[in-house]
Parts: sequence; C-alpha cells; structure tokens
Amino acid sequence: MNREARIRSTALAAVAVIAAMIGLTAAAVPLYDLFCRVTGYGGTTQRAEAPPTRTAETTVTVFFNADVARDLPWRFQPLQRRLEVRPGEQHLAFYAAENRGSEPVVGTATFNVTPHKVGIYFHKLACFCFEQQRLDPGQTIEMPVSFYVDPAMLEDPATREVRQITLSYTFFVDREATEALRARRGAASSS
Repeated sequence: MNREARIRSTALAAVAVIAAMIGLTAAAVPLYDLFCRVTGYGGTTQRAEAPPTRTAETTVTVFFNADVARDLPWRFQPLQRRLEVRPGEQHLAFYAAENRGSEPVVGTATFNVTPHKVGIYFHKLACFCFEQQRLDPGQTIEMPVSFYVDPAMLEDPATREVRQITLSYTFFVDREATEALRARRGAASSS
C-alpha cells in the first residue's frame, strides 16, 4: 500500500471513530433513561397501566418529599407526609404547588424513590410528573399521583426487608417552555 492510500485509510478510520463517538454521545441520554426505567436504577420508578391482581398483607410506609430548584419561584409540598400501603393496592397522593412569582412559569418534575433498590417495584399509574405544569402568578394547584408498590418487592431477597419508601419530586423551571409562553404573551399584548 502506498503512502497516500495509508493516509486516506487512516483519515477514514479517524472519521469513522469520530462519527461513532458522536452517535454514542447522542444515544447516551435516551439509552440511560431506558436502562433506568427498565431496571429501576437510581430509584427510577416504573409506569404501569393497572395495579396487580394480588395484594400483600404486609404494609409499607410511603413517605412523600418535595423540593424546588432555587430559580423556580414556587412553593411545592406534599399534602400528606406518609401513607401506610399494602403492596398491590392502588393509592392516590396529592402534592400542591403555588407560583409565588410575578410571571407565569412552566415547571417539570423529576422523581425517584429511596431506597433506590425498590425503584423497580414502585409503579405510577398517573402522575403530574409525566407532563409540564404551568402556573400563573399566584396560582395554586393540587396535583395527584396514583401509584402502587408491587407485592413482588416482598419476595425479592434484595428488597423484602424494606418497610419504608420515600417518593421524592424536584420541580425545575422548563426554560424553553417558559420562554415560549412569555414570547406568546408578549406578542399577544403588543397586538
């Protein structure tokens, strides 16, 4: 192989490696999200369509936690601090949010459970965290979360001793949606 062919081959190999690295970088976030949802890694909860058909006799205490990012002018809190649940039973809990700022804001909630190892057994049927929440200045809303704890948690050697679970939410400003909202309001007020 002559020198030009080697240089061309090396350049093509370098371009292929760079393209592969860019592709892996672009796929990393969705693949990590999928991994967490499937395995419950990091306390990621599961989504479900319906509760299981069996219910355990043992009870588990579910605690509720709420946090707000520093730049979001909301008060956010659970309306109940804890619930005693029997794994397999569907339950409904509520959180409240109030926009204490002077502008409308769109927020998005992230969530997890602790201990992290039970994330795969904590299933949400419906949750405010699945969509953006828009609050006008001074507006207060109550937001439900419908969930169950899978009774299989009590049979898993890694989780069968767990009797307390904490469901945590943190609300963040959805900057893109908030800016779009403000732009629409500005355009409407100037016309």
